[in-house]
Amino acid sequence: MKKSILEFWVGMFVLLGAVAVGFLAFRVAGGTTVGGTDGSYTVYADFSDIGGLKAGAPVKSAGVLVGRVGSITLDPNSYQAKVSLNLDKQYQFSSDVSAQILTSGLLGEQYIGLLQGGDIDNLAAGDTIAITSSALVLENLIGKFMTSFAEKNAGSGEPPAAAE
Repeated sequence: MKKSILEFWVGMFVLLGAVAVGFLAFRVAGGTTVGGTDGSYTVYADFSDIGGLKAGAPVKSAGVLVGRVGSITLDPNSYQAKVSLNLDKQYQFSSDVSAQILTSGLLGEQYIGLLQGGDIDNLAAGDTIAITSSALVLENLIGKFMTSFAEKNAGSGEPPAAAE
């Protein structure tokens, strides 16, 4: 009898542990609670390069989480990335808000940062943010640096310095 009670409590402990791990994994992965879209509205932004931005990435303003990236599609007419932003209804932004793709730290995750404008009219559901700034892709910056370095050395007529 005592052994079966002990096994019951050990099983309950393991079950609670599994539920807790599942909940934490869901929260870390950027999941929202059930019915989390009821308190949000969707706006859109077009970017020429989104870098490594993914659906579910945070949308922040002044460092505060104000929403999440809903989906990312390619506009067949402009060949730009069309990003849907699901913003919390408690945060209203002016119609001249600007959106830029930023990175947390040097190699961290990418997110969208919103910078409030000065217009008195607010964004409505379905509106498109007109002022956007694309992601800075580290590989492109390194490639530009290497190209300019090679052109500089080719123009000087001197061989590149040997590493010691």
